[in-house]
Amino acid sequence: MTEPTEPTAPITQDVLTVARKDAPEGAGKLNLVGLTRDQLRDVLIAAGTPEKQAKMRVGQIWQWIYQKGVRDFGEMTNLAKDYRAKLDEAFEIRVPELVTRQLSDDGTRKYLVRIAGGHEVEIVYIPETDRGTLCVSSQVGCTLTCSFCHTGTQKLVRNLTAGEIVGQIMLARDDLDDWTRAGEGMGERPRLVSNIVLMGMGEPLYNFDAVRDAMKIAMDGEGISLSRRRITLSTSGVVPEIARAGEEIGCMLAISFHATTNETRDKLVPINKRWNIEELLDALKAYPKLSNSERITFEYVMLDGVNDSDDDARRLVKL
Repeated sequence: MTEPTEPTAPITQDVLTVARKDAPEGAGKLNLVGLTRDQLRDVLIAAGTPEKQAKMRVGQIWQWIYQKGVRDFGEMTNLAKDYRAKLDEAFEIRVPELVTRQLSDDGTRKYLVRIAGGHEVEIVYIPETDRGTLCVSSQVGCTLTCSFCHTGTQKLVRNLTAGEIVGQIMLARDDLDDWTRAGEGMGERPRLVSNIVLMGMGEPLYNFDAVRDAMKIAMDGEGISLSRRRITLSTSGVVPEIARAGEEIGCMLAISFHATTNETRDKLVPINKRWNIEELLDALKAYPKLSNSERITFEYVMLDGVNDSDDDARRLVKL
């Protein structure tokens, strides 16, 4: 028998509550956060940027937003002053609004953030000796009703936009002072947010396009610049989208598994009634990024008397 571990530090040691803003600054302007490079190019041209200059301008603005964390066009000093003014007239750079931040003794941070429509989602930052993992949300609520998951008790309100997803990463980097500073090169300081897990509120594969675009932005080498191996998407088993995730996102994959028989998994993870264990495993075997160095993670919450028998253990090993 292993020795009991020390209890996890509570996450309510230090609570910061931020007063609600009446309306976001720049209301009515187009938010650039979450636009793909092609989308950014299109809106810049529509706002008057000469087409021949558009690719260069996209690269410059991209680095200011996603590498340096700048939110004020006036600070983009490699752009002409009159061009910065035009950008400010048409666009904004906005991330979700921080509502509360809870800080644990071990450095874990839990954020409650507000997005458009007054809806709120959670983000969690978990520091470790060799990495800093940020858990982000992809939906407000969830269509799935997994019996052990709190989000499963909340009805789906809506999908998050790509901007609201990547904006969670940006907000955490703000709080952690994790942006490249003036005069610094990328990588000169250890990165605090080094890993992303899509394990927050919602089923990521039911919001595929926005999740894909947000993760492509996070992986872009001229911005946030996270390796695809440092991004993990957790799914309950939306079988038709698994191969697509490998092809279009290319990140690591985790499966919210939790049972070794269809009878038990039907109860714990009801999506199993639509795509059972056998269909799920077939899809995983064909996952495009599967290799000895890039393995799929199986998540398994042990529930006393439900899925923790010796037979469950033996079946899990065989799987």
